[in-house]
Amino acid sequence: MPDIIEDEELRDRVYVFRDRQDAGRCLARFLQERLQFTTPVVCAIPAGGVPVGLEVAREFQAPLVPAVVRKLRIPWNPEAGFGAVTWDGRVLYNEKLMRSLRLTEKEIEAALEISRENVRERLHKFTRDAPLPSLKDREVILTDDGLASGYTMKAAVEAVREQLPSSVVVAVPTGSLSTAQWLVPFTDSLICLNIRTSYSFAVADAYKRWHDLHDEEVVTLLLEAKDEGLM
Repeated sequence: MPDIIEDEELRDRVYVFRDRQDAGRCLARFLQERLQFTTPVVCAIPAGGVPVGLEVAREFQAPLVPAVVRKLRIPWNPEAGFGAVTWDGRVLYNEKLMRSLRLTEKEIEAALEISRENVRERLHKFTRDAPLPSLKDREVILTDDGLASGYTMKAAVEAVREQLPSSVVVAVPTGSLSTAQWLVPFTDSLICLNIRTSYSFAVADAYKRWHDLHDEEVVTLLLEAKDEGLM
């Protein structure tokens, strides 16, 4: 089984990064020191993973690809999810949570349609329907701004694996230990700088400056990547 690689000095600390850009630079340096890549490509989950992923792509002079994944929102708690939908149409359900929520078939289908439409809209917005590059035989670095439940990242890993990359590395600035332990068997390596072990976990607690990124900010970052030859 692959290991979880962390910065032990950051274990259980909060507010360790100024913002997502700072976290991305810290993550990029950490990756550079510990792993060797020959043909990397960075797949960043919008929105929060894109500023992180852009810094990693800059460090390795690697292509940056928006890996659009959306959670399936719980009808009465839209901030939480019971699964995820990926850019290639893949659906991953948190079946244990679904059973406890006692969601109806109608509620599941409604959430699924909303998320699928959102994925389609964001793909158009971020790529202008240009084909995404092939990941076959590439070393894929999957980034986000943190791991909470992990289902969004797990769905992204499954979608990436379908394209037969040479390896899949999940690299995030912060994450829950229990989530990292659940996710790591599906990866070739999992890098998480700031592991936290408390029962209560929020990605935002790793950042001194935090805000929800709008899609327009993501578009601006992707245009920067394009101007720098990273797309």
